[in-house]
Amino acid sequence: MHPLVELAKNAVELYVREGRILEADERSLTDEFKQHAGVFVCLKIGGNLRGCIGTFEPQEPTIAQETVRNAISAATRDPRFPRVSRNELDSIEYSVDVLTPPEKIGSTGQLDPRKYGVIVQAGKRRGLLLPDLDGVDTVEHQVGIAMQKAGIPSGAAIELSRFEVKRFH
Repeated sequence: MHPLVELAKNAVELYVREGRILEADERSLTDEFKQHAGVFVCLKIGGNLRGCIGTFEPQEPTIAQETVRNAISAATRDPRFPRVSRNELDSIEYSVDVLTPPEKIGSTGQLDPRKYGVIVQAGKRRGLLLPDLDGVDTVEHQVGIAMQKAGIPSGAAIELSRFEVKRFH
């Protein structure tokens, strides 16, 4: 198991079982994971999404700390799902996506839903969709989902940014 995935798993299990926040052991991670970056942590059970929370603007000093924060949030604060229960812990599959900094782009022609995630913004509304998701095969579908998540109406003037991820399972 990759160290970041193990960190996410341990953070969720400690929080759900004991209500305690895991202190990330920075010594066990490479220098790469001591850097500052956005992180998404997704939980699945039987291949079905069970929670996914992340940040593209990092809130913590390191990727390790960002992973702990977002793993706990994915398990307890995703508004689409109830909190993860103790009896679900053994069934959860984890993935951790470390994001590159977003770059503004001028058109959808600079997107590829397999390679790039997208951030769509209109005014203060902002929606994000990770890359390489099952069932999201076109740029139009990817942008449409991100707009829907943000509550941006179809036809609104939007700004686009893209990013890449390193995905760990």
